[in-house]
Amino acid sequence: MIIQRVVLNSRPGINGVPTTENFRMEEATLLDKMSEGQVKVRTLYLSVDPYMRCRMNENSGSDYILPWKLSEVASGGGIGIVEETKDACFSIGDFVTSFNWPWQTKTILDGKQIEKIDPHLVDGHLSYFLGAAGLTGLTSLLGIREKGHVTRGANQTMVVSGAAGACGSLAGQIGFLEGCSRVVGICGTNEKCSILVSEMGFDAAINYKEEDVVQRLRVLCPDGVDVYFDNVGGDISAAVIGQMTPNSHIILCGQISQYNKDVPYPPPLPPATEEIRKARNITRERFLVLNYMDKYPASTMQLCQWIKEGKLKVRETVVKGLENIGAAFQSVMSGGNIGKQIVHVSD
Repeated sequence: MIIQRVVLNSRPGINGVPTTENFRMEEATLLDKMSEGQVKVRTLYLSVDPYMRCRMNENSGSDYILPWKLSEVASGGGIGIVEETKDACFSIGDFVTSFNWPWQTKTILDGKQIEKIDPHLVDGHLSYFLGAAGLTGLTSLLGIREKGHVTRGANQTMVVSGAAGACGSLAGQIGFLEGCSRVVGICGTNEKCSILVSEMGFDAAINYKEEDVVQRLRVLCPDGVDVYFDNVGGDISAAVIGQMTPNSHIILCGQISQYNKDVPYPPPLPPATEEIRKARNITRERFLVLNYMDKYPASTMQLCQWIKEGKLKVRETVVKGLENIGAAFQSVMSGGNIGKQIVHVSD
């Protein structure tokens, strides 16, 4: 069977900016033969995420993310439908998902690599299992629960950077649902600011490209910042940390502003900012959602319930066609998406 796939064509290089030319679309042959325990699936949706920038380097710089190999198929979160099966746990027509789905139109996967999903849990929006009801939602929810120390009735203020992105747009809403009294988002366009306030329920939003972040935080968070959901790092994080209260907490979700740079993860703070963090006893611990897999089932059901009840608003930026996945990734890295970036491969 002839299929289409996307491989890593070249590396941006350390400190390099990804381009569409780093990926290559090509034809390949999918063998008809399957072993026991395997399933053949047709790809419906693929996810592109900022962390994938680390996989483009020869060394990912991480102890849990493997680098992509040159001229080999790239992979990430995916959803598909079973077309053939040699695994008794799956039937033809089942919808399945995996964190390690090859970027190709059809593929053969080991049944142990995939999980069956029920579209009724998200009112038929299958792609939500890559975002709000998937690893993105789990990262937001478990990050807040495990590292945010949110307490109902404590009158806490949360600030979210990268607030219009996949994790950020969910984290702000979950902050409210978990007990924060005020949530302020930081993003890069006036359109995003408007969406955060009018659709996502944020109290306010700051356009860091046009406004003085420190000055606006002082106005919008007069009692300081108690919880910071950090998606970006860099100058924005330094500005937020300067407004944080004693014994407050940073949820270290991502550092997208640093992913093109040759720095360790988590990157060290500037000396002056680190002094503030230490003096105020602000926690800044690495958060890895994969360390909380035992909490996935209950947390996923909570996310699905909020979605069905309309308490968690979901935004997606959808691009059609596997051939456009490189451009979709480049868009994510430059802030072109609102909510989760999805590539729709087939119906």
